Amino acid sequence: MVADKIKQIIRDVPDFPKPGIVFKDITPLLKNPALCNEIVVALAQQLRGLKIDVVAGIESRGFLFGLALAQKLNVPFVPIRKAGKLPYKTVQQSYNLEYGSAILEVHEDAFEAGQQVLIHDDLLATGGTVVAASALVQKLGAEIAGYSFLINLDFLNGKERLKTYSHQLFSLADY
Repeated sequence: MVADKIKQIIRDVPDFPKPGIVFKDITPLLKNPALCNEIVVALAQQLRGLKIDVVAGIESRGFLFGLALAQKLNVPFVPIRKAGKLPYKTVQQSYNLEYGSAILEVHEDAFEAGQQVLIHDDLLATGGTVVAASALVQKLGAEIAGYSFLINLDFLNGKERLKTYSHQLFSLADY
């Protein structure tokens, strides 16, 4: 099962990026091309039947599997980035996360009104970053089709924050 493989390979990094946080590091997965392919297939299978016009990946680890997932679904990919990283006109959304605050941006022409957007990231924790990404999608008139994650830290209740936007939430490995 892909969830078991993910859990065997990712590593816990204690006290990163600050004391008390146990960071789930997915970079060891990237050394295993066969597992990466299996992950993309498993993500796509979870989304069967969901109308998706665009996959939006959250910087930076959401880009890794988000683009591959968009290609597998044969839909466009849109990067949602940290402030100051995109070259064209942007819209912004500030947010708080478990260890600070930040601003996300997306190009002002990233989505068309009414498009169904799947938001992808590597991990769902408290949901702050994903809520900010959701607000950006809605600012541009698009709709949230659902969410896709490799890992969900269920004990942090991020899912609850996302239900305001969509009840379609998928993850491969839950803790």
